Amino acid sequence: MRYFVLLISILVSSLKLSAISEDSLYLVQNYTKAEYRIPMRDGTLLFTIVYAPKDKSVKYPILYNRTPYNIAPYGADFGFSFRRGLFPAFLREGFIFVYQDVRGRFMSEGKFQHMTPFIEDKKKPTDVDESSDAYDTMDWLIKNIENNNGRIGMWGISYPGFYA
Repeated sequence: MRYFVLLISILVSSLKLSAISEDSLYLVQNYTKAEYRIPMRDGTLLFTIVYAPKDKSVKYPILYNRTPYNIAPYGADFGFSFRRGLFPAFLREGFIFVYQDVRGRFMSEGKFQHMTPFIEDKKKPTDVDESSDAYDTMDWLIKNIENNNGRIGMWGISYPGFYA
């Protein structure tokens, strides 16, 4: 019985690995990766990675995720982790995926503040919060990322959900 359970465990693990490999291969074959330092209204640069479909015959909506946990891998390596929510179903549906290190975390400039309070009446460029960073990023994405259709959806689970 113990060998049977071990055999089933190995079989399930190998099926999971082959699915991940297939999805990773699809990502590399059908998407480009670009990194940007997007300027915020106070001059702070937020590090952002964009995975865009190689097919330029269609305009795509953007799925945008901000996180304090990191958006590695940085650089040319694709090695993207599907645990971040880039589920296979979304991968093949035709989206531009955008991931951003929030202010003060990892590759982004600025000072990280846990659960930055909302500033309702922003009067000067230094009045920044999570909503102004998200707005500034979305404005930049629509104006600078090719083949977007002007629509952006934000999503997140747990802490990244706070940023959405």
